[in-house]
Amino acid sequence: MNRLLSFEALMVLDAIERRGSFAAASEELGRAPSSLSYQVQKLEQDLDLVIFDRSGHKAVFTKAGRLLLERGRLLLTAADEMVSDATALAHGWELELTIAYDGLVRLDWMFPIVEALGQKSKTRVKFSEEILAGCWEALAQDRADILIAPAPSVAPPEVKIQPLGKMDIVWVAHPDNPIHRHKDPLDPAVRQQYRGIAVADTARNLPPITRNILEEQPLLTVSSMHDKLIALRAGLGIATIPSDLIQDDLAKGSLVMIGDDPVHEFELVLAWNRSRMGKAKSWAIQQLEQLWKKHLHQ
Repeated sequence: MNRLLSFEALMVLDAIERRGSFAAASEELGRAPSSLSYQVQKLEQDLDLVIFDRSGHKAVFTKAGRLLLERGRLLLTAADEMVSDATALAHGWELELTIAYDGLVRLDWMFPIVEALGQKSKTRVKFSEEILAGCWEALAQDRADILIAPAPSVAPPEVKIQPLGKMDIVWVAHPDNPIHRHKDPLDPAVRQQYRGIAVADTARNLPPITRNILEEQPLLTVSSMHDKLIALRAGLGIATIPSDLIQDDLAKGSLVMIGDDPVHEFELVLAWNRSRMGKAKSWAIQQLEQLWKKHLHQ
């Protein structure tokens, strides 16, 4: 018994369900209604099951027929995606592009490239937040195609680094935090008395890194920069955070900068492996460089 199920048969079932009748489906597919009826009957014989209940005035899907339709649509979608992906690869466009970014930087500044790339290819874009050593590990282990992060002290020779500009980070705390009452609140001896809030390093194999946390200082560790901001607003400790992320908080007074000299500067870079270049990656590098230079001071 032949139990092979053709894509043509699945397309027929799909058209019948969408159009509501054999006649309407035959019109869409450009075939005679008798041809569709014969194909469905032949399919029922080959599979040894009843796809349509014909006992009423109108043929309706049986439970088995409905299952065949729903699972068949998954196969049709997968086939379309397969052809689309193969076409994209044949023309040099990657199927997926992963852009990793340090939690210090703003994700929304990169959103314009999503629609712009979508107009050029079917490449799927994935943004991945990484922290500290996890940024460069993601690039080294090919979990990311492109990285936006603070400049490293040393970069591997196969990695190309393009400076983007400088960003400010500031020391902040809730306005009621008693650290604000100290004459020199950023002195390490003072800071050590107050809980620091840090985002966990996302490195999987490299030793984790911490910044601006003293050895004996109480510590709260969270899993993202978003959570760090929530903890700061809740008055759970002190921390450094990019000034661009807290302009509204500073304006409303929900967070207050600590001390007289709370601002520190760091250089942001765009990085990628030279050896693996596709059209989407090359295009995105140029676009990201332009986007970020609009926002950063040089």
